[in-house]
Amino acid sequence: MQSPQLSDYDYALREDRIAIHPLKERDSAKMMVYDENQNLIHSQFSKIVEYLAQNSLLVLNDTRVIHARLLFQKESGSKIEVFCLHPMAPFTEISLAMREASPQPSGGEGKYTWQCMAGNQRKWKVGETLEMPLNDGGKLSATLVEKMGRAVIVNFSWTPSELPFAEVLEMAGKMPLPPYIHREAEAEDETEYQTVFAKNDGAVAAPTAGLHFTENLLNGLRTKGVETDYVTLHVGSGTFQPVEHENVLEHPMHREQVMFSKELMVKILSRNYKIIATGTTVLRALESLYWFGNQLETHPEASRFFIEKLQSYQSGSQVSLQKSMQNVLKWMDKKGIDTLHGETEIFIFPPYKFMVCNALITNFHLPKSTLLMLIAAFIGDDWKKIYKTALENDYRFLSYGDGMLLENR
Repeated sequence: MQSPQLSDYDYALREDRIAIHPLKERDSAKMMVYDENQNLIHSQFSKIVEYLAQNSLLVLNDTRVIHARLLFQKESGSKIEVFCLHPMAPFTEISLAMREASPQPSGGEGKYTWQCMAGNQRKWKVGETLEMPLNDGGKLSATLVEKMGRAVIVNFSWTPSELPFAEVLEMAGKMPLPPYIHREAEAEDETEYQTVFAKNDGAVAAPTAGLHFTENLLNGLRTKGVETDYVTLHVGSGTFQPVEHENVLEHPMHREQVMFSKELMVKILSRNYKIIATGTTVLRALESLYWFGNQLETHPEASRFFIEKLQSYQSGSQVSLQKSMQNVLKWMDKKGIDTLHGETEIFIFPPYKFMVCNALITNFHLPKSTLLMLIAAFIGDDWKKIYKTALENDYRFLSYGDGMLLENR
């Protein structure tokens, strides 16, 4: 395998091109269309109905951003910011950790252990407990268990114990805006940094391509004959982790939790859809689903769904998409499950053969990022032309920025 070089995925992004605030109307963003003939068309996201064909399957990510930033203040006045990353106990699955209360017989408190990041952690000693009040007389406590470099292990406890942890975070935490948006979260972010179809709590960053959609726009697509369905990929903080190695294969890809319904797989299997991924999260999830089905061809007794960073590049023979979906459905039937839960750390960079997705709706990404490498894998070196054109025509970049529709050649 040829090692991609980080310097091949660089471009000059000025600070003033980064969108700091959302537009007043979600679908008023600009949209650049890169069609199957490699033409560039300037349009508006509200007109996306014109560009998606009937009998397409539009797949969206229904993860919901949690209030992952917790700001504690010690009696001394020192402030400690705790950023929730991954649940560790009693559940490691984010969807369970979010919706299940965890009452303990002794003391009647809810309890959870999470891996977190902590700001100003030198002022927080192992064994020390921080507290903040919750609504209606409740309380949230955070005890530092262990320091692991930038990461920390934290035991959370709260009252009243019947509250799910998602509700605790909703009351106590703040919306975690991306690090390149240099401002504190404001009231508008509570709604604008969530998609209108957000459902499953667990992400610490929004699947931003989906932010452009309104209910009216989705209804218009359905009226035209565009089918919609959902996956869940809980976006982790690793999506913002800079690539620091010139040989990008050395970059430690972050692991994210994913969920798929049996209904989605049946749709992919039963009809000859043009499959359109809304965002790089959906594309990574769907391609991971294919590789799990491919893995089951030779290892049908696999115990769990997990896609390693370079699995797609190291696999030998490849089955068809239809065979892959059949393998997954058969595996789910044996397990007696209707929802597939798993994890992926898939890394997609050129060259890569896309097995599921025919088109991609996405925003404009940071230079030297794994997401830009994915775009390059999807459309080739034309990414340079697209980004140059976007910069010359005042497109807004990153999470609150404008979008594009890319056809995979």
